[in-house]
Amino acid sequence: MENTEIAHLGPLFDSQARLDAAIHENHKVNYEVTRSRRILALLVEIGEFANTTRCFKYWSNKGMEDKEVVLDEFADGMHFFLSLGIDIKTTKIDYEVVNPNRDLTSQIHLVYSRIEDFKKTQEEIPYIKAFSAFLNILPIMGYSFHDAELAYYKKLNVNYNRQETNY
Repeated sequence: MENTEIAHLGPLFDSQARLDAAIHENHKVNYEVTRSRRILALLVEIGEFANTTRCFKYWSNKGMEDKEVVLDEFADGMHFFLSLGIDIKTTKIDYEVVNPNRDLTSQIHLVYSRIEDFKKTQEEIPYIKAFSAFLNILPIMGYSFHDAELAYYKKLNVNYNRQETNY
């Protein structure tokens, strides 16, 4: 397949599991009691990501935010996708990242739709389809998985700091 990149998420799942454990400890919660809130948080983060891209703002001439800002919001989405994957015990850690040949607005709509499908069943196949659609945003924007991975680890450090400072 043309311009396919493999996103190996094993280390990210491991890093997210450690962060989740710290959050669970600090806030006396677990995956089960936070699942619905994490799904809502994921939807909100995707909205925040879309806002930084301005892809839907047909009424404005202002361009997209800086790449770092956009990837920071994308990383927030990754955190919640990874956490939900750990929660449902997904076994898929490698994803093909490929340009879906649709515009960014349409792809974000697809991600929302796939998350709603996952929300209904909370099973692995709808989860994989949702996460895959999310990752396939990257090539539409001209970003690589490596860009997203670096942003994830940068945000991971921010999130640990937030836990240590009673965010």
